[in-house]
Parts: sequence; C-alpha cells; structure tokens
Amino acid sequence: MKRVLTIQDISCLGKCSLTVALPLISAMGVEAVILPTAVLSTHTMFKGFTCKDLSDQIRPIADHWKKENIRFDAIYTGYLGTEEEIDTVKELIREFRDEDTLVFVDPAMGDNGKLYPAFDDAYAARNATLCADADIIVPNLTEASFMTSLPYKESYDEAYVKEILLALSEMGGKKGIAALTGVSLSEGRTGVMGYDAVNDEFYCYQNDRVPAAYHGTGDIYSSVAVGAMMRGLSWKDALRLAADYTALTIARTLENPRKPWYGVDFEATIPQLVKALEQEAPTK
Repeated sequence: MKRVLTIQDISCLGKCSLTVALPLISAMGVEAVILPTAVLSTHTMFKGFTCKDLSDQIRPIADHWKKENIRFDAIYTGYLGTEEEIDTVKELIREFRDEDTLVFVDPAMGDNGKLYPAFDDAYAARNATLCADADIIVPNLTEASFMTSLPYKESYDEAYVKEILLALSEMGGKKGIAALTGVSLSEGRTGVMGYDAVNDEFYCYQNDRVPAAYHGTGDIYSSVAVGAMMRGLSWKDALRLAADYTALTIARTLENPRKPWYGVDFEATIPQLVKALEQEAPTK
C-alpha cells in the first residue's frame, strides 16, 4: 500500500484541508499520514473562529519519523499559513524525498483575483519557491497569476491559459507538470488544463459546470488527484477523475434540502469514487 504524507491545517468543522484529505485518500486504498500545521475551530469563512498554530510541532514530528526510518511515496501540501511554514515544509521535502517520491503542491492562497486576507505578494513569491520543488502543482488562476506576475483575467482564451502554464513550468519542478484548476474554455463548461514540460505537451479536460461554489472543493480535487496517482493512474487520468468527482459532489450537495453552505457532501459520494477508481486503477 502506498503512503502519502499530507501537510496542511485541521479545520475541525468545515469539510476542508485534512478533514477532507484523510478520509478521501484512505477510501482510495492509500495510507494517509497527516502533519497538521494548525488547528482551527472552523474554516475561515466562519466568523470568530479559533486558531492554534502548530508550527513548533512540525520539526519534532519530522525528527521522530526520521528516527523511525519512515518514508513516503508522496508528499502533498495544501494551505500553509506563513512564509516560515513554507520554508520548513521545503526542508521536510528535501529530507524525506527520494527518487520515487511524488511531491504534489496545491498552493492554496487565493481566489477570484485576490489573495486571502492573511497573505501578500511576499507570501505568493515564497509559495512559488515551494512549487519549484514540486513534481506537480495545481494552482487556480488567481494563485498562478500572483506566482507568475501575469495579469489575472476573468475572461480569457486558451492562449492565455497556455501562457500562464508555460510561466509556471519555468519555475522548475522534477517532473515539470503544472495544472490550472477551475479553467473554463467554453460556456457552461469548466475543468482543468495542464502542461507537461518534460514532454512539451498540453492536456485539457472540461466537464459540465455545476452552478454553485463551495469552500473546500479545491482540497477535494487535490486529495483525489493524489490518491489516484498513488493507485497508478497517469497524471492526466488523475486530474480527470478528480474533476469529475468534484463536480459530482457539488451536484449532490445541491440536492441536499438542508442547503449546507460551508462545504460539500463528499461523504455521500465516496462509494462512487471508489467504484470509479476500481474501474481505472491498474494497481491495488
């Protein structure tokens, strides 16, 4: 069984970050090891949330793992709260990575053309250095714009998306795969577009847009993509599977009469995820 280390916060209520990554990766038949960077009472869309920073625990935890000779098949990072945390995570990647370790970075820091309130341009630049250490990165257009210093556009065409992908690929990366999430290239459609710098190859997948937006869907997307790659799917098939599953969970949530606003009902669609993976995964 493959083992994934995922490094991000725990929002105790909110269906995001580690409370999404742990169940989804586990359900996909992959061992999920967590390294929490902070504990929040809820995610940040709630008012008055509490937050306990755990930055001082990252190094002791990692040192213990090193003594136990623990290795990881993948290291997957999500929301990191400070520039110092990014630097610490970069150190951990260097220490635990071997030639077969996949490093997957979701540089969660903004949306809709703006960084989250706690972040600034310096944070975005530091996140770009983390992306340079990755095998595959999955920013949205906002995050990619801040890391590449290219203008953010609400309306765009395929040439614009390719320009951003090429700029992202220039930041480095072992395998050189950059993918943009939330890309819409035609009316009523959305999905992902990626670029493989090693093979100089673009990839695009679009599905029907579900008319709703929820917090945490990016975490769902990344977690499923990582799990799928650990089960042997190519990066293209993993991104496609993640896109379809994310759309499915949004659609299912819209059917919920309680109208949850803070996250999607991914728990209800895990059986469909497992079934889809079993149909495609070449490995157990």
